[in-house]
Amino acid sequence: MIPFNKPPYTGRENEHILTALASGKLSGDGAYTAKCHEWFEHRLPCHKALLTPSCTQALEIAALLIDIKPGDEVIMPSYTFVSTANAFVLRGAKIVFVDIRPDTMNIDENKIEAAITNKTKAIVPVHYAGVGCDMKKIMSLADRYSLFVIEDAAQGMMSRYEDKMLGTIGHLAAYSFHETKNYTSGGEGGLLIINDLSFKERAEIIREKGTNRSLFFRGMVDKYSWVDIGSSYLPSELQAAYLWGQLEESDNINNNRRSIWEKYYSRLYHLKKKDFIDLPFVPDNCVHNAHMFYVKAKDLEERDALIKHLKDNGIAAVFHYVPLHTAKAGVVYGRFEGCDEFTTKESERLLRLPMWYGMPDEFVEKTVVGITDFYH
Repeated sequence: MIPFNKPPYTGRENEHILTALASGKLSGDGAYTAKCHEWFEHRLPCHKALLTPSCTQALEIAALLIDIKPGDEVIMPSYTFVSTANAFVLRGAKIVFVDIRPDTMNIDENKIEAAITNKTKAIVPVHYAGVGCDMKKIMSLADRYSLFVIEDAAQGMMSRYEDKMLGTIGHLAAYSFHETKNYTSGGEGGLLIINDLSFKERAEIIREKGTNRSLFFRGMVDKYSWVDIGSSYLPSELQAAYLWGQLEESDNINNNRRSIWEKYYSRLYHLKKKDFIDLPFVPDNCVHNAHMFYVKAKDLEERDALIKHLKDNGIAAVFHYVPLHTAKAGVVYGRFEGCDEFTTKESERLLRLPMWYGMPDEFVEKTVVGITDFYH
């Protein structure tokens, strides 16, 4: 069976994990965490980068930073992972779902304004497959209505919108280092990006259980104490050490994934020309990171038949999100604004293909042949 995913591994991780073990500092914010923070702040760039145990927790910190309260509304696509919504629901917000664009699977920037009310606090664009949302239009709306923008860039590390890296455009952003992402910190992991300097000090406090411990270690206060709400949002130093081994090879990982993506696209294009399938679309003003490769079948029935056909031929391919507004909790904690013209229909067509760093060419070819045989 060709697996759908293999966690990225470069070989450098072992050395760094052993070094971290020998350091006597395992609880977080050690030397490797500092290295990772510096790398992100320089490479992205941003005012502040803070590693978290998961992207979910980075989003939760963001919800605390913008002071989400019961009754507030947060706009986002329904086609996303549940953590995008949960981070704000936990603070009492009502989620307002907006339809997606069928070409990129991102939130339709032209339908956001109709969802804005006097209760709206934030917009959360999700950069699906590492392809940027129309951030120019979204930031313009946010400025006009005095709203916060929190980028869910879980899939977007190393991707660009125009001349900016995804995650560096909104007020705040969250990345994921789950084992299915381009880079991982040992299975789980996340990152909070702070682009609005006014959030910097409080983000450190919330991340440190509501204490000013970070200021204490920088010699800015004589002792540290409980000064705000917060929780335990520090990843272990072992997670940072594993991630550092990947950041050292970040360009090689990115180039390898782009190569695999291009092979899929060129080898499957003949089926697109015959209108059997649709392939991913990347706008001209975006540079993607080859986070995933997907195809779209005609409908749900055909998609499921294709999944079965590939499985029968030793290829693991999967569908992705079930739209949140159709879920039991989505009905309770959210509402869909306007017409669901594309969210459900397009989600039922989409099929993700095997994709990981170091995937052999013969696996790509076998997958392409499996899809071609299905349609022939």
